[in-house]
Amino acid sequence: MKISPANRISQIKPYFFAGLEKTFAELRQSGMQIIRLDIGSPDMPPQEFIIDSLVEAVRRSDVHGYGPSGGSPALRAAFASYYLDRFDLELDVDKEVLGLIGSKEGIFNLSQVLINPGDLVLLPDPCYPVYAVGATIAQADTYDMPLLAENDFLPDLDAIPDEVADRAKLMWLNYPNNPTGAVAPYAFFEKVVAFARKHQIVIAHDAPYVDICFDNYKAPSILQVPGAKEVAVEFNSLSKTYNMAGWRVGMAMGNPEIIRLLRVYKSQQDSSLFLPVMMAAEAALLGDKSWLETRNKVYQDRRDVVVSTLLDLGFTLEVPKASIYVWAKLPEVWEDSVVFCDKLLRESGVSVTPGEVYGPSGAGYIRISLVTAIEKLTEAMTRMRIWMEKEK
Repeated sequence: MKISPANRISQIKPYFFAGLEKTFAELRQSGMQIIRLDIGSPDMPPQEFIIDSLVEAVRRSDVHGYGPSGGSPALRAAFASYYLDRFDLELDVDKEVLGLIGSKEGIFNLSQVLINPGDLVLLPDPCYPVYAVGATIAQADTYDMPLLAENDFLPDLDAIPDEVADRAKLMWLNYPNNPTGAVAPYAFFEKVVAFARKHQIVIAHDAPYVDICFDNYKAPSILQVPGAKEVAVEFNSLSKTYNMAGWRVGMAMGNPEIIRLLRVYKSQQDSSLFLPVMMAAEAALLGDKSWLETRNKVYQDRRDVVVSTLLDLGFTLEVPKASIYVWAKLPEVWEDSVVFCDKLLRESGVSVTPGEVYGPSGAGYIRISLVTAIEKLTEAMTRMRIWMEKEK
């Protein structure tokens, strides 16, 4: 029997990182040791008190059934407590907070609950691919907002034609940013909220790196802007902040009607997080956070190693104030970042991500992740230096 896929599935490109695995297998078979600086999954473990909370909870006899689909009341209260402590922002636990099985779930689902075929979605370019995939599955039209160095990798709202803005239903933003590592000042979020009100656009802000900051920088939340809850929803996650990527704990906060729609869709799509995972997430959100400063210093030291090497090698970059990425423009002798990354991997064993993966404006850039121990990271930078000097 021939299986014919739905047209919407046929439009989805293969996930870049999944495709790398075949290349890795071939190179490892030849004896090459691969150092991965491509994927953004934290290499450090969660704190012991978080793990202990999970172990203690999982031994209980009353936690192995289905839990509430949108997160337990205690977990949603913990999310709200975190936002009150971190951003001085009050959230209605029942109407403005939703637990997710990782923020990726909510990010994808948002287009499914808001977008009809032919609606227009504004996408940053470059961006996390799931924003675009969700729009594609919802059969949306899309409009790219270039993130350019001359604009500090912020979308130029004034450059969006009025006829485009008036037609748009949803705008995606992500700060601190993946892949560029750029940050957005509070004043930019004020401008975004005013723009959304004027043109009646829902703003979706993805903020998983908001607590991975360097050099005394502190990232804001878009929901801090007065009136933001009228137009915006913010996604966050324990994956990056608490080193819990595999635990799949995410959250959506903001506009009550958007939260309600996500809850309705979610109730038909999945069941719930495992209750002990919810309990451990509560412990993470409500527990001691002094360790975050130490963890961020680890990332900052790694950042400095990468930045120093890339600048020496002729790359152009802005030193990131936040996130777990360094975004760098190739030296002029290299025009194609896909070719650069492929040759670097095959000839030196160092895997970094070509900017084109994230959109047309990523052409000529590479993204390096900081989720590798500094010894391995230093080795990777040495390999890159030796390889690039041979390629001159």
